Order: sequence, then C-alpha cells, then structure tokens
Amino acid sequence: MVHRIGIIGLGTVGARFVDQFNLHDDFDLVAAWDPDRGACAAHCDRVAIVDDAAAVIALVDAVYIAVPPLFHREYVAACVAADVAVFCEKPLGIDVAESRALVELVATSGVPAGVNFVFSASPSAVELAERIQQGTIGDIVRGDLRLHFAEWPRAWHAKAQWLKLRDQGGWIREVVSHFLFVANRVLGPLTLDHAIVTFPDGADGQLSEIDALARLSTPNGTPLVMIGTGEGVGPDVVGLTIRGTIGSLRLVDWYHLQSSDGGDWQDLLGTDRVELGANAYISQLNELSKMLSGDPHSIATFAEALAVQELVEQMLTHNTSQSFV
Repeated sequence: MVHRIGIIGLGTVGARFVDQFNLHDDFDLVAAWDPDRGACAAHCDRVAIVDDAAAVIALVDAVYIAVPPLFHREYVAACVAADVAVFCEKPLGIDVAESRALVELVATSGVPAGVNFVFSASPSAVELAERIQQGTIGDIVRGDLRLHFAEWPRAWHAKAQWLKLRDQGGWIREVVSHFLFVANRVLGPLTLDHAIVTFPDGADGQLSEIDALARLSTPNGTPLVMIGTGEGVGPDVVGLTIRGTIGSLRLVDWYHLQSSDGGDWQDLLGTDRVELGANAYISQLNELSKMLSGDPHSIATFAEALAVQELVEQMLTHNTSQSFV
C-alpha cells in the first residue's frame, strides 16, 4: 500500500525526510509547505510546494509535522479535525499540560498518530532491546548516558537558531529525549531522582543549558546517570551504555551498537556510519508504513512521547544541591 504523505516544515529534519520519503516505495510525497519561502524554494524540485499547511493536509492521508514544538498542537489538531494521520516531531509541545491534552485528543480521535523518535525502529536500538530481553548481559546494574557538544546548535542546525533558546530548544530536549525514550522502553519507566542544570546566562536568562547532571531510576531502583556538557574543542559525544553483571551494551554516535564482556568494545552491526544511518531511516519508514496501514508497529506513541517530555521538563526545572549518591 502506498501512503500519500505531506510535510509541514522544511527545516533541517523536514528537509531530510523529503529525500527519505521519495526514496521509499511505500510513500508518495504529495506536498510540502514551510513559512520560510527560501526553504520552499530549496525543495521545489523534489516536492510540490503548496500555499499553506491547510493545503498540505487537504491533499494527503498523513502529514509529517516537522516545525518547532511551539506549533505542534496547532497542526496536530488540524490533522485530527481532517481525519488525517499524524507523524510528529518531538517534543509534543513546550507546555506539559497542553501536551497531555494533545495526547487525549489523539487517543479519542482514533487517527493513526506517532512521534519521530529514531530509536523506535533503528536496528541499533531494536538489537539492544532484544539482547537485554534475552539476558545477554545478565542482570542490569546501571545505565550511563554521556553527552558533549562542542557547539550548540550544531553546525548543521544553523538555520534552527531557536534550538539555542530555553523556551523551545536545548540539547536536553533535542538529544537527551531520544535516549530517555529508548531507556524507557528497555529499562523503564524511569523516574527522575535529582538534577542539576546550568544555564550560561543564569536562571532567569534565555539561553539553553550548558551542562547538566541527572540521576534517574527504573521501577526496581536501577540507576541511569546522565552527564552532559557543552563547549570546548573536540568531537561531540553521544552514547548510552547499559551495564550488566556479565556484559555491557552501548549505543554510540546514534547508530552504532557495541558490546563488551570486560574487554574492548566490539561492533555488532558494522562500522559504516553512513550505511547504519541509512538503515535507521529505512527502518523508521517501514514501521511508519505499518502504522498507517493499521498493522502492529514500533513507532513511538504520543503517550510515550509525553512520558519523555515530562522527564525532560522535570530535569530542566528540578535544580537541586542534593547528593547524587
């Protein structure tokens, strides 16, 4: 079955999905729109550009909403009103209460709806979950999440400067959320114990976080400790390690899955980052196609996205001097 899909938002991520939808046999990319005329002009050779968001919704069976989170509610509600399926970027919004209402709206509508967390379908995350479930690394002892960003927003986010502002952006919302999502699936549901987040312009400023420490726990008390930092020369660091009694697994640089039984880390799915990334996108769209067809799928639900958003917003407002021990 071929799904007629449109895109609202042609920024960094939305633009990437223009190519991904066009390459996938299950999708017919019918229309797209962005309030930035330059963004529309840059993609008019690969997708039909229409006059506004309403025109996109009127032409398709499903819409990928790739605008900043401030506008998610407006376009999700418009899709629901038109009985059009939704594939939305995360977070659901910037107000948790509003996001809870959005989850309820989607649930009562019956419209197929999911959220774009890459680890909902990527081979690295799927294999991680399977190995943990099979007991490959024994009993889980702890999780460790490590991040560093030499600059934020990153260079390829140059046109999305809202990401550097505290009201909608920051790397906790943009990046940490992905790892909290997969941790919730394989370890959770998680709860936040403690958090310390530092902002470069102070507690009442506008800029997003510069460093953060957080301790979360699983239902049985297993800890997940996050350390995130920004600035300074060197490569970015993004990795989640799950440590067990007889081995460990880690997701590193998004798409790499590695294991250790006490020795050096061993790659489990290959080392070609381009190939691994392409496979992740294909897997995500395969699962999205299943969702739109009404078949069992692994795409993140709105409820799962809300659970992640609640953790993130608690982290950003939960500054404390309590010990992490």
